[in-house]
Amino acid sequence: MKAEIVTIGDEILIGQIVDTNSAWMAGELNAIGIQVAQITSVSDNPEHLVEAITNARNRADVILMTGGLGPTKDDRTKNVLTSYFHSKLVTHVPTLEHITGFFKARGLDITSLNEEQALVPECCTVLSNPAGTAPGMWFEDDEKIFVSMPGVPFEMKQLMTDHVLPRLKKMNTVGRIVHKTIQTIGIPESFLAKTLEEWEDALPEHIHLAYLPSPGLIRLRLSAFGTEEQLLKKEVEEQTGKLENIIPDAIFGYGDVTISQVTGGLLENINSMVAVAESCTGGMIAREITSVPGSSQWFKGGVVAYSNEIKENLLGVSHQSLLDFGAVSEQVVRQMAEGVRDVMRTEYGIATSGVAGPDGGTPEKPVGMVWIAVAGPKKTIANVYYFANNRERNIIRATLTALDMLRLMLKKQ
Repeated sequence: MKAEIVTIGDEILIGQIVDTNSAWMAGELNAIGIQVAQITSVSDNPEHLVEAITNARNRADVILMTGGLGPTKDDRTKNVLTSYFHSKLVTHVPTLEHITGFFKARGLDITSLNEEQALVPECCTVLSNPAGTAPGMWFEDDEKIFVSMPGVPFEMKQLMTDHVLPRLKKMNTVGRIVHKTIQTIGIPESFLAKTLEEWEDALPEHIHLAYLPSPGLIRLRLSAFGTEEQLLKKEVEEQTGKLENIIPDAIFGYGDVTISQVTGGLLENINSMVAVAESCTGGMIAREITSVPGSSQWFKGGVVAYSNEIKENLLGVSHQSLLDFGAVSEQVVRQMAEGVRDVMRTEYGIATSGVAGPDGGTPEKPVGMVWIAVAGPKKTIANVYYFANNRERNIIRATLTALDMLRLMLKKQ
């Protein structure tokens, strides 16, 4: 069973709001084995909506629409659907009673526009909407299912959860989809694809691989399509095991887990703590760490050592090292990591120093060059990285790379 999502409203097309509904709906549909074939956004123009519905029914078995059900003149979805299914509007008494009670509970008088929201196409099945005043509408036509829901996210989600998903789950007795997301770090997308080429080519036809890159990270998503869910899960796990043997150090977790969570878990397991000394990352490593609930168990604190004065006076970096090698150097970043570890009295220290950009680079130290060091109880390691010329992405990549360097040190120890 395939579905298409149609979002309706000028506000989406002009960028006034972000369409979060489609992402949520797609995830819920996949969870019950329904593949989303396409997501379409259209204006409030009736002709555009009719065209979108007509095209969607040629691609999908289920067409889910959101938006255009409000009480104002620009909300035209209900009238368009009434005409499309050659029906007429009738008053749905339970909905009218709900709307009346809805406004009465808030001390407001119901208006004629509010009453009109109880008008629904005679041919539809009404889906009650306790969270709002516009009901959902379920249509069946020529073995196709059409569902219209409000665009307000919390109303749509309740209608999907209470009515739409349970109905679709009962109807979709054949298809199953199993997804698994593998989080990787440290290998650029093209190099990763080359490394995995042989493994990817050997995947069964019903298992697909997708690369989902972001600054510093690449998520690999395995999607298995079939009829037996448990068998699909077993096959995905087998392929994941093969992947772990090919890129063991690059894989740091699965699903939505973050590098901060994984690294923090490793620290907590050995009852150790980390502190950070940040120059070019400007506190982002500390922010990433403290975004994890319970990080106080393994994070002591940090210093944003942006100036050389702070590097010297707080972290004990040698003045001569700064003169001889500059702030962006292996010698300085090592001393920063060891200095913050000693000052904070932790087992581990992380330090960053680089040229985030867009200015400040030289031929010897170009924009995007970042030195990162991790100091542990037994040794200090330092690596230089050459990122790009975008300041924001450089900071993100340096942050994630620093946390991964600590993860690898902990993993090897």
